[in-house]
Formats: sequence, C-alpha cells, structure tokens
Amino acid sequence: MSFHLYDSMRREKVPFEPLIPGKVAMYNCGPTVYSAAHIGNFRSFLFADVLRRWLEVSGYEVTQVMNITDVGHLRDDDPEQGADKMEEAAKKEQLDPWKIAEKYTALFFEDLDTLRIQRAHQYPRATDHIPQMIEQIQQLLDSGHAYEASGAVYYDVSSFPAYGRLSGNTGDDLIAGARVAVAEEKKDPRDFALWKSDPHHLMQWDSPFGRGFPGWHIECSAMSQSILGETLDLHTGGEDNVFPHHECEIAQAEGATGKPFVRHWMHARHLMLDGGKMSKSLGNLYTIGQLAEMGHDPVAVRFALLRVQYRQVLNFTLPGLEEAATAVRRLRLFATDMEEAAAGAEPGDPPAWLTAAVQRFDESMDDDLNTSGALDGVFTLMNEANRRKVTGPDAAAALAALRRMDRVLDVVREDAPEDLDAEVEDLVRRRTEARAAKDWATADEIRDRLAELGIELLDGKDGKVRWRRTGAGAS
Repeated sequence: MSFHLYDSMRREKVPFEPLIPGKVAMYNCGPTVYSAAHIGNFRSFLFADVLRRWLEVSGYEVTQVMNITDVGHLRDDDPEQGADKMEEAAKKEQLDPWKIAEKYTALFFEDLDTLRIQRAHQYPRATDHIPQMIEQIQQLLDSGHAYEASGAVYYDVSSFPAYGRLSGNTGDDLIAGARVAVAEEKKDPRDFALWKSDPHHLMQWDSPFGRGFPGWHIECSAMSQSILGETLDLHTGGEDNVFPHHECEIAQAEGATGKPFVRHWMHARHLMLDGGKMSKSLGNLYTIGQLAEMGHDPVAVRFALLRVQYRQVLNFTLPGLEEAATAVRRLRLFATDMEEAAAGAEPGDPPAWLTAAVQRFDESMDDDLNTSGALDGVFTLMNEANRRKVTGPDAAAALAALRRMDRVLDVVREDAPEDLDAEVEDLVRRRTEARAAKDWATADEIRDRLAELGIELLDGKDGKVRWRRTGAGAS
C-alpha cells in the first residue's frame, strides 16, 4: 500500500501524488510569536513532523518550510476592529514588537527541540519577506483580483468564484465565518485586507500602496511560493486555519499565478483538555515549559500527543500523560533488553511474528498517518518478543525494527547520558555495596533517593548496574 492521506479539499482519502515523483515540497503553518506556544499548537507542529518523518522513511526527499508570523496577525482575524497580536503583546510587555518576536521565536525553537520535533529546512519570517508580499499584492492588483481603497488594499472575493471550496462555506457563511466587520470602502463584505494603513501601528513599511503593513493571509501565500514554487505538494495546519486563513491563501496564490496552489491539504483536529475546550480565556492552556516544571518528561508529552491519529479528537489529561510516561519507559526497557539479548549478533531473517508487527506499523502509517494503529504494531512487536524470550539474531532483528519505527515516533531513543555528579556517583556506589552485603533496606532507600533525583537504575542480568536520567526528578 502506498501512502494515502485525507485531503481536506477533496474531503476524502486519496493516494499521495507529488508534482515531481520522489520529491515533496511541504509548507506548514507555524506560530505567531507573540507568546509561548501551547500543547494545542504543538499537536499541529508534531503532526507535520511525523508526516515528514514517514515520507522520508518511505523514500521521499522532503523540503519542509514553516513560517514564523511576526507581523500582521490580527486578533479574531478582524482587520477593522481587531488588534495586531504582535503589537498587543509589545504594549503588554513594554517591549518593541521585534523584541517580542525575538523572545518567543527563541522559545519556540527551544520547545521544538525539547519535543524532538525536527527543524524544518527553512523558517521564513514575515518581516523578512515584505518585498515578496508587496510583489504578490501588485500581481493581484494587475490581474484585477484586488483594489485600493482608503489607503488599504483589499482582495476582491467576487473575482475568484472558487472562494469557499476548501471550507465548504458559501454566501453568508463566508461573511459570518470570517468575522470581518463591513467597512464602507469595501466592495463586498467578504473582501479581506492584503495591506493596511494605520499611522499608529508600531510596525510599518513603505510600499506602492502607501506606508503600512501586510494582512496576515498574504504572508503565507507569498512566502511559501517564493521558496517552494507556485504549486506545493502538501500544506498543513490546524483545523482552525481552514477558514479564513487557508481559504484566503488559495485565493491569493491562484489569483496571482493562475496555477493550482496546493495538491494536498491536511489539517489536524483541535486538542481537548480534560474533556473540554482549551482557550486563553479559560486559563487552561499548558505550555511545554509548564509541563516540564511540573516534572513531566517531554518525551512522554510527545508520546501523548501522537498516540491518537491527527484527525481524531485527542483529550489531553495529566493522568494520560503519566500513562504515556509509563509506556515510554516500557519501550526503553525493552530496547535495553533486546540489546542485551542480541549480545552483538547481527539481525537474522525476520520471523513471521516480527514481519506481521512491522506490516501493522507500515500499513497504519500509510493509512493517513494512523499513529494509534502504528503504536499497536510497536507494542505487538514488544509483547511478542518478550513472550518468545528471543535472543541472538531474532533479538537483533526486533531491535532493528524498533529503531526503524522510532525514526518516525522518536520516543524510544535516549539522549546520551550526562556525567553523574559527585552525589549520584556516591549513591550508586553505596547501593552496589549495600546489595553486595545483602543490606536490602539500605539499598532500597538509596534507590528511592536516586529516583527523587531523576535517576533510574537498570539492574542487568550480568550483575552490572546501568542508569539513565528520567527527567522526572528534582535536585
């Protein structure tokens, strides 16, 4: 089975067909860097990471681009009434918008690394691509898809009959869904801003249309096409991006070039928190940093976010996060056991049970990134190997299969251990001595203390004691 995906435009599952066989041009909607991204945002970013990883494991050469929005994203997508998110944050924190962008862009990259999300090949920033936006706006004016009014430039939605096909919105839904107030200078209430003029706005640029700043939607179409070309193979985002953002991107890109903008659209569902909606107004958003401060392993957070397929509702809970941490520990212990059981042997021909587990993983990933089914394949592999007590070439084959799966999941791999500090070194030595003296009470006390420090001990069958940091302790 080849890779099939649910195409949001076609509203059905279809085989993936890139423009150039073997190569993939992928664009992912990234963060607006006015605050710390939360786990709901990272579900979308992680989905893009898993998509890229599976395509690469499947033999594709992927070029991944994710934008950084650092100007123009208006709260509630309302150009007439909303405040620019960057400007709003700048006033709140008493910093200029560029400092706000610098601060939260750096935090975004830290969180990416913490969650083991691979860096995209490029992260274009909106403020670095104003000329490309101006050029596309001019193309839209020249082609009759845009018009100037009262110092602004608007997209003429009536000039693009296909507007609404991605979201399925028509007529009044296009107005209500866009949440845009009717401005007198607009020809049609559905029209949206490409360029705005406001002398009080903190971020301004000169343009043929007057001094001002770009609308949010023009950023992604201009940046993606300037880097990846006029037609992209894949464009992803959260389901909240479908309308108006992605709908407007299509109108802009295709209005400017006359060519299809995206071959396949993919969108991740919202994340629920304890069975309810997450929102800033409710104060129930978790950031990656907050979860780490609470003692949760970031790799467990990654596991918890990918255990449910991206198009399905995922209810994030702290007990569920604890279960994810347990699952990660089981998989890591299994990998360690297979290393010991293989004893340096090379992988042999995979037995039928191992082939079946790998097939379960692959077929699930090919089925629109069904990560829950893929994880079933992973745990089937582990359970069968443990039940059969495999050794030698079979253990080596099981370990090789697990590592291939982990190229996509990236939850089994352990970071290289740091040097133990003097206190931990001393505790490990004292526990070894206590066990040798059959002083089990002291040995257990020391093990508990090491656990408090975030150190997990692995007592090998050969009598050797291995250790690893779990990230769950406090010094």
